[in-house]
Amino acid sequence: MDWDKLRIFHAVADAGSLTHAGDALHLSQSAVSRQIRALEESLNATLFHRHARGLILTEQGELLFEATNSMTHRLEAAVARIRDSKEEVYGELRVTTTTAFGSLWLAPRLPKFYEKYPDLTIDLMLEERVLDLPMREADVAIRMKEPSQADLIRKRLMDVHMRLYASPAYLDSHGTPESYEDLRQHKIICQSTSAHQVSAGAALVRELLSYGVQSSLTVNNYFGVLQAALNGLGIGVLPDYIIEDFPELQRVLPEAESKDIPVYLAYPEELRQSQRIAAFRDFVTEEIIAQRKREKS
Repeated sequence: MDWDKLRIFHAVADAGSLTHAGDALHLSQSAVSRQIRALEESLNATLFHRHARGLILTEQGELLFEATNSMTHRLEAAVARIRDSKEEVYGELRVTTTTAFGSLWLAPRLPKFYEKYPDLTIDLMLEERVLDLPMREADVAIRMKEPSQADLIRKRLMDVHMRLYASPAYLDSHGTPESYEDLRQHKIICQSTSAHQVSAGAALVRELLSYGVQSSLTVNNYFGVLQAALNGLGIGVLPDYIIEDFPELQRVLPEAESKDIPVYLAYPEELRQSQRIAAFRDFVTEEIIAQRKREKS
């Protein structure tokens, strides 16, 4: 099998276009097209359906793309291990976490990380979907539950709790609730119980709703809940890790709190010796310890 043709096939399948693949490979569209035709002839199979909107993989093409995708991930892992065999911390680190934790806690702390490791770049992927670390969809993950995937090294970072917060302006205007029943007179901002979120957060919202409380706004991530609460729309159901960076928010009804939500950092076993992973893991751990100390003091 011609490895160069496979490389070109993978680029075309990934881009869905001869033109875009050619741009990525610094080849002309005609050169890419010739290589794809030659590969199809050598396999005696049609790999793409040609459409006006682009290229779509055939069943045979899907099989080959699955193989080249696996090869690409394995090559990337090998390159990462070779680079990480050196003492320098440099290169790219792909980090995945939830939208809320990544935007509200992690991103504001990254300038300090870059001061320490200026040669390391981070690709921060914020989504609720759990990426496949063994398949190298990301290098390291921070998640609000223990990962279930095999062959992962995991470290419990901390426990998070969902609590109620409101702006001083909102409380001055509407009063401060003293009981669950008082919440019926207030506007609650939260995620919908059917939205993708940690089960403990959904359980707290369901508990609030059981008292006849009505949510005036539901948002599919906590960043939106936070913005609404900061601007005085109502009482937000939010993770407690946000309070240090937004001290203007006041906690409401302290007895309203979710169960512990464990936060885990995880990465593939094959990256155990990675200097990039170690630098990031130690930085996050140190930041959490420092925050907890400030909270206690």
